[in-house]
Amino acid sequence: MQPLSVVGPGADAVVRSLATRLEGRVATVRAAERETGTGEGTGVADGGLAAEATSEPRPDPATTVTLSEDGTWSVSGSDGTFTDLLETLAPTHDYVLAAGFTRLRVPTVRLTGDTDEGSDAGSEGPNEEEIAGDIVETAINPEDLDLEALAGRIDSFEPYVTLEELVAEAKASPMAERSGAIATFTGRVRVTDSPDDDRTERLVFEKYDGVAENRMDDIRKRLESRDEVFEVLLHHRSGVIEAGEDIVFVVVLAGHRKQAFRAVEDGIDQLKEEVPIFKKESTESEEFWLHERE
Repeated sequence: MQPLSVVGPGADAVVRSLATRLEGRVATVRAAERETGTGEGTGVADGGLAAEATSEPRPDPATTVTLSEDGTWSVSGSDGTFTDLLETLAPTHDYVLAAGFTRLRVPTVRLTGDTDEGSDAGSEGPNEEEIAGDIVETAINPEDLDLEALAGRIDSFEPYVTLEELVAEAKASPMAERSGAIATFTGRVRVTDSPDDDRTERLVFEKYDGVAENRMDDIRKRLESRDEVFEVLLHHRSGVIEAGEDIVFVVVLAGHRKQAFRAVEDGIDQLKEEVPIFKKESTESEEFWLHERE
């Protein structure tokens, strides 16, 4: 799935217009207005549903689904993050477009707004330092963006890939009928090796675009040349990965479990040995590139 964030004045309009230019299933995400009743009349509870106002606090449900008679629906909740949302959407959507969130670690379009002296308050967009994702395009206003060109480029940006998405792809293989096993490996950010170690807060991965993909493709082809190994899928995320988040996936579709398990183990071992990916670790006390300490 291809995620894209748009921030700055007019982000909502850009997301709505860009969504109409993409082929496939598109999800759009925007900031919700949160209002709470103050004790008189009827208010709007957190989550957007009309509710009788009361002075007593009322707990929000984890998820609220609103379904209309014509089949349209909306969902709100109180116990998830944007990463959780991406994990949910990735297996069933081709694109997710978010408007107005500066802290998303996904490719981002930055709208700077009117920065002239004397411009209206609120007409300026966020500074580069406030944006967590990689900025893929910058414009002053929505009218300055070539949305057709942006729609054509979006598939070249860093995708968001999940294990569930890769398993679904393996199951859809033409060789699936001959398969009796799917084995997977997920590598994640380990917080600590022992109770006395500094806790790892995040990792940053950088890879040589093109070279890393070619090396992983070579590994895939070697593994798929084995008897009873029908399909191999490899994906390594890049950028900032927080503690506890997933980093790398290996999925193998095979005739039997022995071939599947062996291919998964060899796949992750060869990926770590052959693919040029550099790792920076941030702990509670320091920050360093791993290859500089080896």
